[in-house]
Amino acid sequence: MEEQKKYLLSKEGIEKLEAELRELIDVKRPAVIKLIQEAREQGDLSENADYDTAKNQQAEIEGRIKEVQEILNYAQVIEDQPKDVNARVKIGSKVQIYDFAEKTSFTYEIVGEVEADPDNNKISNLSPLAKAILNKTIGTTVEVHGVENPYKVKVEKIKN
Repeated sequence: MEEQKKYLLSKEGIEKLEAELRELIDVKRPAVIKLIQEAREQGDLSENADYDTAKNQQAEIEGRIKEVQEILNYAQVIEDQPKDVNARVKIGSKVQIYDFAEKTSFTYEIVGEVEADPDNNKISNLSPLAKAILNKTIGTTVEVHGVENPYKVKVEKIKN
């Protein structure tokens, strides 16, 4: 039997997806259906660019609705953990690391792959950096592998 995929999400991530799903179902789907009806009323569908565009939009919206529903159906909430002196890096942690190569500190939030957004310092738990620091404690230095040039980082702060 195939193992069911789980999507690791924060409560905030689930709320954002639920809001997107409501927007898709309540606003975008009806709007595109209206566009299709209006395009049909123009007559010949074989050379109707408005109709083709609306049908393509409908396919994109329906695809995204299915995708979001799938994620929400198999979402596993990353629970907020109690504060712990011996805190370990885990999914949901905000971690400040010192990068020895860059000689500077960076703060990242470790999230599930669905929520990953490197531009906003949210890195996937499957990324080389996250894999290297997961389950580590403050003060631990590790080498990040799985990248072209491995580098060392030190865990400075953990906020769970």
